[in-house]
Amino acid sequence: MNRRQWNKLMLGSLAAMALPKFGQAVAEAGAASPEKAGGVILGLQSYSLRDRSLEEAIKAMTELGVRSCELWSGHLEPRRLKPAELSKWRLETPLDTFAKARALFDKAGIRLSAFSAGFRNHMSDEEIDRIFLMAKAMKLKTITSSATVDITPRVDRFAQKHKIVVGMHNHDRFEDKNEFSNRDSFERALNGASKYIAINLDIGHLVAANEDPVDFIRQYHQRIVMIHVKDRNKNHGAVLPFGEGETPVKEVLLLMKENRYRFPANIEYEYEGKDTVEEIRKCLQYCREALA
Repeated sequence: MNRRQWNKLMLGSLAAMALPKFGQAVAEAGAASPEKAGGVILGLQSYSLRDRSLEEAIKAMTELGVRSCELWSGHLEPRRLKPAELSKWRLETPLDTFAKARALFDKAGIRLSAFSAGFRNHMSDEEIDRIFLMAKAMKLKTITSSATVDITPRVDRFAQKHKIVVGMHNHDRFEDKNEFSNRDSFERALNGASKYIAINLDIGHLVAANEDPVDFIRQYHQRIVMIHVKDRNKNHGAVLPFGEGETPVKEVLLLMKENRYRFPANIEYEYEGKDTVEEIRKCLQYCREALA
């Protein structure tokens, strides 16, 4: 299939596939209403608060006024475990652990949009299935994942089984054809995949992979479940404070506002700053002003 045929397929038939509506899934996920700046759901990837425990991260989100969160698995799973040890933890930890985590967010008035967990080739089918059960225990209909192109068909089987959408997350490692990084990698993975395989687009990493996120979103918005907002320079460039890099953050947010896209824009704080909470506050303010 060449590029023209693929584009025709994506733009012409995706709407007919009845891709599960992310906005609908969010609405069913809890009672709290997410912040909407200019009609755009503005949230946070909890990885931004990786220097804190889950309870401390929720406290910081409350202080920042964040009401929509994409939950990073590292806030639930023990860190620095070897793959075999982590697999054992996932398979043996009661699912009630994840239901209790969800309850903490509900109590704080923060709506969970997705569970962010990686899928890798070394995982057994049982472990992959378990991640979907974790998401179900948190009453979620969306998983975001740093995965590989070749594991997508395996993940797709479980996504269809559980009726949970999986948004594949990109990085800038475009030299590795098995990594999600650019337009070509997403096209190869989505070709033949079910409606439950989608895109979790990191606009900063996409720029660092020398792609244009505005053009990408225009073309593939029907397949995007959420975006990660950060500012990076092109060609593996550095992660910088919002407005200092080459990522068109404002243009992306205004595109979402103009077209009333329902997927969230989740800030993912990665550049080095003096205080995590204060830097996230600056990121939020930048986005709010862009959408005002």
